[in-house]
Amino acid sequence: MRVKELQALALAIQFLTRAPIPAGTACNPARLAAAVRYYPLVGALIGAVCAGVFLLAQVWLAGPIAVLLAMAAGLAVTGAFHEDGLADTFDGIGASAAAPDRALEIMRDSRLGTYGSAALFMALGIKFAALASLAPATVWMALIAGHGLSRISSVAVMQTSRYIRETGAATELSRRPGAKGSLVVLLTGAALVAGLAAFMSPFAAIPALAGLLAGHVLMRLYCEPRLGGYTGDTLGAVQQASEIGLYLGLAAWA
Repeated sequence: MRVKELQALALAIQFLTRAPIPAGTACNPARLAAAVRYYPLVGALIGAVCAGVFLLAQVWLAGPIAVLLAMAAGLAVTGAFHEDGLADTFDGIGASAAAPDRALEIMRDSRLGTYGSAALFMALGIKFAALASLAPATVWMALIAGHGLSRISSVAVMQTSRYIRETGAATELSRRPGAKGSLVVLLTGAALVAGLAAFMSPFAAIPALAGLLAGHVLMRLYCEPRLGGYTGDTLGAVQQASEIGLYLGLAAWA
């Protein structure tokens, strides 16, 4: 059992990052579905890498530069996986909001359009501005919580919506995590919220979670009525909006 769980964790790391982690035996639908429960934990690990870069950089560099380097580390570790989903989502819906099939076709196109470019530019800019506005001593925890809790937002979409593609990277992952998987997700989330309360303030978690929820809901209201469900790209868009919402909540509290 422990070996299977470690393999599921390794597979989640493989899927969400560029880390060359061996996942054991060949992938299959059951293992792909089991890996979903570890998305928030992998998100927290990505955030920890960003936090480490920030803490190291701020020893020699000004806070805003350290924030930029931390963000760059996150993009490098993930290969801009979710940012790509955000850009594709806005390209597809922005160019063809009234025709879901056409929007999905555009979202498959690897080229970046005007809507996607604008969305990506604004998303990165807002992240930077929000993080740079925080006290330097709190940025590291914000990064860990932001990356981890925003992956819970993606899992919540899988639990409550319908996957609308017949093929694609998220096809097998569209299965609901189940009771055991949901428990792992909730425990990871609770640990991250406790970290916010302990290392920032018991009151910091309230606006952070409110911002995360707002980002989650607003992005889903933008995507799902137009597409009739979710895709791998819109999962990335929801993750990005939730992460940004959490940072904005912390910025408002600060």
